[in-house]
Amino acid sequence: MTATGSLTAPAPLTALFVRLKLSLLRNGLRQSAKRRAAYIGSVVFTLLFAALQLLGLIALRGHDHAAALVTVLAAVFALGWAVMPLFFPSGDETLDPTRLVMLPLRPRPLVLALLVSSLIGIGPLFTLTLAVGSVIAVAHGAAAAAAGVLAVVLTMLLCAALARAVATANTRLLSSRRGRDLALLSGLFVAVGAQLLNVGVGKLSGENGLASLEPVADVLRWVPPAAAFDAVQGVSDGSYGPAAAQFALSAAALALLLWWWQRGLTHLMTSPDSSTIQAAEPRRERPAGARPALHRLLPDDRTGTVVLRTLRYAWRDPKTKSAWVTSLAVGLLVPFVTTVQGGGSVYTACWAAGLLGMQMYNQFGQDSSAFWMVAQTISSPRDAYLELRGRALALALVGVPYVTLVVLGSAALMDEWAAAPEALGLALALFGALVATGAMTSALYPYSIPQDSGYKNVVPAQAGLAWAGIFGGMLTGAALCAPLIGATIWMHTAGADDRLWLLLPLGAAYGAALALAGLRLAAPRVAARLPEILTAVTKG
Repeated sequence: MTATGSLTAPAPLTALFVRLKLSLLRNGLRQSAKRRAAYIGSVVFTLLFAALQLLGLIALRGHDHAAALVTVLAAVFALGWAVMPLFFPSGDETLDPTRLVMLPLRPRPLVLALLVSSLIGIGPLFTLTLAVGSVIAVAHGAAAAAAGVLAVVLTMLLCAALARAVATANTRLLSSRRGRDLALLSGLFVAVGAQLLNVGVGKLSGENGLASLEPVADVLRWVPPAAAFDAVQGVSDGSYGPAAAQFALSAAALALLLWWWQRGLTHLMTSPDSSTIQAAEPRRERPAGARPALHRLLPDDRTGTVVLRTLRYAWRDPKTKSAWVTSLAVGLLVPFVTTVQGGGSVYTACWAAGLLGMQMYNQFGQDSSAFWMVAQTISSPRDAYLELRGRALALALVGVPYVTLVVLGSAALMDEWAAAPEALGLALALFGALVATGAMTSALYPYSIPQDSGYKNVVPAQAGLAWAGIFGGMLTGAALCAPLIGATIWMHTAGADDRLWLLLPLGAAYGAALALAGLRLAAPRVAARLPEILTAVTKG
C-alpha cells in the first residue's frame, strides 16, 4: 500500500493520530522538569477532584432532584468543552488543523481520527468520571444501566465534536494576534467562572437547594447532551418513548456537529489564508493631515499624544489589555457576587476604583524596551510631569465613568440610592489616591514585564521589588483616604444624614488634588532616574 493510501484509510489514520497525541504528551513532559511536575500535579489534582465529584454523585442516588442536577451538569460539560479551546488554544497542539494542510488527507477520515485522538487527555478523563457518576445517580435497573452506557458514549462524542468544531471554526482567530490576546484573558474566564460557581454552590447548598434546578432542567432536558442523561432517568421510570426521542435527538445533534466540523475542515484546508489575502489587497492611505477620531477630541500637544498612546497600548498590547479587562470585569463582578450572597453593600463598589487605579502602577514597565524612546523626550521635570499627567488622564477617561457606573449600578442592585453619593465620593478619592501612589511607585520601583512568557507579569529577579511597590502603594493610598473616611463616619454618627451628599464633591475634589500632588512629586524623580528606570524595565 502506498503512503497516500495508508493515510487515507480510516483505521490506520486514526491509530496514527492516537500515537501522535500520545507522542505529543510524552515529548511535552520531556521538555523540562517544571513542566513535568506541573503536568503530574494537575493530573493528581484533577483525579482527586473528579473522585470527590464521583462520590458526591453516587451519594445522590435515589434523591428526588438528582435527575435535575445531572441534566444541568451535562449542559455545563458541553459549555466547558465549547469554550475551553477559545481560551486555552495552546493546551492541545492538534487543535490547529492548518498544520495538516500539506498532507494528502480527506476530511471524513480526518474527522474520525481527530475525534478519537481528542478523547485522550486529562479533560476527557475528568468528563468521563463525572458522566459515569451521573449515570450511577439516575440509573435504576438493567435497562437504565444499558441506556446509561449509551448516554456516556454520546456525551463524550458530543463534547469532543463540539470542542473540535468550535476550534476549527475559529482556527484563524486562535492563530492570530487577537487569538493570543484571547488566550491571555483565560485567567479572567477562570476567575469569573469560579465566582459564578461559588454563587451557584451557595444557592444549592441551602435548604431545598437542588429543587431550584428543576425549572432549568425542564428546559435543558431536550438539549443534547443533557437530553441523553435525562433519557436514562426516563428509562428508569419506564418512559421508553420520550427516552428514545431524547437519544435520537442527541444522535442527530452529534451527526450535525460532525457535518459542521467536516464542512469547516474542508473550507479551512482548501481556502487561502486571510492574512495572505489582506497582504495582497491595496492599502488605503489615510489623507494627509487626517487624524484618528479620538485624537481630534484631545489637545494637540504632548498630553493628547500621551493619552492616545496609552489607550492604544491598553487596546493592542496583550499583557496591558489583559490587566485592564481583568480589572474592569472583576470590579463589576465583586459587587454582584457579594449582593447575591446576601452580604453586599454599595461600598463594595470601591473595589472597582481600587482595581482600575492599580493600572497606574509600573507605567514605564508596560513600555518595556520602548521606554528608551519616551526617555529621549524627557529633559526636565516639566516633561516628566506632562508624560505622567497624560498617562493619568488616559486612565481617568476610562476610570471615572466606569467607577460612576459601578457605584450607581450597585446602588440600584442593592436598592441603596441614599448611600450612592457618599460611596461615589469615597471611590473617586480612592481612585485619585492610587493614581498618586502609582505615579510614585512607577518612578521609584519600576520592574520589567516579560513579553514572551505567557502569564508571568514580573521577571523573577524583580518579584520582591514589584510586590513592595504594589503593597506599599496600596497601603499608602488607603491611608491618604483616611480623612474622607473619618468625615464619613463622623457624619453618620453625628446624625448629619442630610449632608452626606457633600461627600461626593468633596471626594471628587480630594481625589483630584491627591492625583495632581502625586504627579508633581513623582515628576522630578522620574527625570532624575531615567537611566535606572530604563535598566529596570528592560531586564525581561
